[in-house]
Amino acid sequence: MRDLVEIGMGRTARRAYELDDIEIIPSRRTRSSKDVSTAWQIDAYRFDIPLITHPTDAIVSPGTAVAVGELGGLGVLNAEGLWARHANVEEALFRLVEATEDTDDPGAPVKVLQELHSAPVRLDLVAAAIKEVRDSGVTVAVRVSPQRAAELTPDLLAAGVEILVVQGTIISAEHVLRDGEPLNLKSFIADLEVPVIAGGVGDYRTAMHLMRTGAAGVIVGYGYTPGVTTTDSVLGIGVPMATAIADAAAARRDYLDETGGRYVHVIADGGAQTSGDIAKSIACGADAVMLGEPLASATEAPGQGLYWTAASAHPSVPRSFVSPGVDQEVDLRTLLFGPSVDPRGVTNLFGSLRRAMAKSGYSDLKEFQKVGLTIRG
Repeated sequence: MRDLVEIGMGRTARRAYELDDIEIIPSRRTRSSKDVSTAWQIDAYRFDIPLITHPTDAIVSPGTAVAVGELGGLGVLNAEGLWARHANVEEALFRLVEATEDTDDPGAPVKVLQELHSAPVRLDLVAAAIKEVRDSGVTVAVRVSPQRAAELTPDLLAAGVEILVVQGTIISAEHVLRDGEPLNLKSFIADLEVPVIAGGVGDYRTAMHLMRTGAAGVIVGYGYTPGVTTTDSVLGIGVPMATAIADAAAARRDYLDETGGRYVHVIADGGAQTSGDIAKSIACGADAVMLGEPLASATEAPGQGLYWTAASAHPSVPRSFVSPGVDQEVDLRTLLFGPSVDPRGVTNLFGSLRRAMAKSGYSDLKEFQKVGLTIRG
């Protein structure tokens, strides 16, 4: 294969590409952005924009999940996060903000997150958070880890969860436990009456395995954010997002043929820092993007400008920094739809996606997945 390179005698590696390595090629046709639709649908749930929030407490509280839903996206609560463990989350977040100001101990914020997450998950708190979202009328989505999915899911469904997200840094179709029964996603999903989105994955084979479990969506990536996530340096595991998305999209196409028409959605989680990155994620084959840090600058974000992922709170192998605060000067609506005075592509994220589609001549997301791409350099 042309994308295999020799890195030593008898050892090859595949050449892969990040979103920064590619560009979109406009077609011979353009259209008005008013004629473009960014809507997509997973199972019975329709959304106006291809946005799923990364399930971190830095950007998703019950209130912001409602706000995202009302603006056309899908907010995902973390059923193992701060709202599930602490009755006074504002106080917990204040402790975290204070820890970021401790210049003598750069690891202080991670220590605080580890301590906060050592408190047990309280099902009453989880149910209260879910109820707040459900009562607003928007779609209720909640994330659980593969390790605790079997334990927590019955109570989550009883509380009113409509879409379940089973997400870890790396996930497989069968999570093997040292003691007890493994989580077999195929049988787990078969017993549920709600759609399941599972991930993250970084290659064709694992994406195909997850699709065969019955997942409605597959998450590609692990929320990589430069300067924040450290899975590559801690575990040596990396996911070049352009290639990973394209590989998962190929698995989706082959699975569609294999099943005679069952379509599984590809969710890109990582690498998207700007509106251009969102457009390139869709162009590589994603149906939606899972955004984290780009939403931290919204005035509604509970992290007060800080950003971290759930992997930061791992008790022994943390894989995320708590990033320094950013100015929260933009409300969520402006962040997603503009208008913008910033030319860097960090606001008006989905208005810009609509314009990229129009400039390339495509009217909907599935058509835009066919746009031409080129590699830089």
